[in-house]
Amino acid sequence: MLLFFTSLMMACGWGFMLTKGQTMILELELMSVSSTNFSIMLIVDKINLSFSMVVTLIAGSVFTFAHKYMEEDQNSDRFLWILMAFVISMNLLTFSGSIFFLLLGWDGLGITSFALIIYYQSFESLSAGFQTLMVNRLGDAIIVVSTFLFVLLGQFSFISLSDNFTSVGLVLMLSVAALTKSAQYPFSSWLPAAMAAPTPVSALVHSSTLVTAGIFLIIRLSYNVPLNEEVKSLLLFVGAITCLLGGWAATYENDIKKIIALSTLSQLGVMVFSLGLGFPGLALFHLYTHALFKALLFLAAGNMLMATYGSQDIRLMGGIGMAMPFTIIMFNISSLCLVGAPFLSAFYSKHVILEKMVMNSLNLSSMLIMFVATMMTAKYVSRSLKAVSWNKPINSIMAVSSNFYTTFPVTVLGIGGIVSGKFLSMIDLGNLELAYIPSFWGNIINIITIGGITLGLIRGSKILSNHYLSSMFFLTPVVSLGSKGLAPLVKEMSNLDYGWLEPSFSVKNYHNKFGAVLSDVGVWPQKQSFFMAGVILVFTLVFVTSSYF
Repeated sequence: MLLFFTSLMMACGWGFMLTKGQTMILELELMSVSSTNFSIMLIVDKINLSFSMVVTLIAGSVFTFAHKYMEEDQNSDRFLWILMAFVISMNLLTFSGSIFFLLLGWDGLGITSFALIIYYQSFESLSAGFQTLMVNRLGDAIIVVSTFLFVLLGQFSFISLSDNFTSVGLVLMLSVAALTKSAQYPFSSWLPAAMAAPTPVSALVHSSTLVTAGIFLIIRLSYNVPLNEEVKSLLLFVGAITCLLGGWAATYENDIKKIIALSTLSQLGVMVFSLGLGFPGLALFHLYTHALFKALLFLAAGNMLMATYGSQDIRLMGGIGMAMPFTIIMFNISSLCLVGAPFLSAFYSKHVILEKMVMNSLNLSSMLIMFVATMMTAKYVSRSLKAVSWNKPINSIMAVSSNFYTTFPVTVLGIGGIVSGKFLSMIDLGNLELAYIPSFWGNIINIITIGGITLGLIRGSKILSNHYLSSMFFLTPVVSLGSKGLAPLVKEMSNLDYGWLEPSFSVKNYHNKFGAVLSDVGVWPQKQSFFMAGVILVFTLVFVTSSYF
């Protein structure tokens, strides 16, 4: 109830900021060294108020759902407290205006996400959490290094960046750091691995908070200083490749949570691609609509997992709609939002991004990659719908339970997934973008989407496997087994004992044997080591005699 009330207050503040068109800046100066002021800055405007409204609305729905989903867990209270710490960290990052306040929320997200991913305390969840932590540490290190450039500028805030060489380098570094947090290529492998967390974590973390934190940072930077052409080219390339990677890999997955995670990866690529085109408002608009219908998709999948006793294979979920019609309706709505079905929320954001892509003077390769990624999105959506909603019953063992805690959050997010696109475009005119394209290109976009749906329906029942795509262009083994490449170097270095390296096995073995001999000498009456005692006595006599002469 507190989260829903907070979301309502953020909505009221957002409406006030829209009517007044003002921005509030609160700054607390910590200290001043020479001409550099170390300060903590808080920014309150329509961007972070609307983003915080979406985050708290989804968090309230997820907490309501988690009350039922985690009721049999012995440590459910601890789980909810860690989840609340995650929401607080996300809001700290949202309202941050300086690098210190940003790091407070940024590192809070990393630590709490690691604790949530390893919650089930198995080897798989630990490896997934460690992989997530290490990839995100790269972005943290880049942000820490960027503080040197802030010192050169003489300030630590985002709002006073100018268009000079140092600011351009700073924006480039922060953009690369944001790509690690948003799981863009080549940092994409941690997002499917993070599905080892409980489903409420996936609904909150991988829909509207952790993965969108980096994109929100780039949007905040782009509103203060225009992105230069180098950064835009980087975002265009990375966004297109990530969109293709997520959509293509999802066509070869049978785990429903990994399919949804890869669809999140694909939509994050669309947002980054929109930033590369130079439309941060449109990217923020798609971020809002995607957060609502993706959280709905995860909660609907969580209801199905509870009904099938945790079975996540879509090939075993056929006919589940007969037992759970309301959940399947919401699953279908959120799946249709992924392909941008007319008059649903993503129709007002995703299709506009594709139309803006056609309008801009891009190279042909980027356009072709996005068209193929759009077709792959339609393909895996129709494939999953055919397996879950339209297939014959397979698993006869189900435990369907419908109550307030499972129905209310799905209903709230379902309404948001249907009307949020039209509502947000009407309330905030900054989300609107005009697109004048020939009917030929509009028909091409529709034909590609229909073609992907047809391919998914034709090949949906076939068992597909591809190690190249399942490993996400071999990113997963490279990240998880990256230390194997350094094994020969580590082996050679282990032979060198400079006091800070581990000694080799032979040296450790020698020390162990020598220590055992000294131990035997020390207790020689009990061990009856008369031979060793005689040897020591002879050496003592020789030493004393030589010293005397």
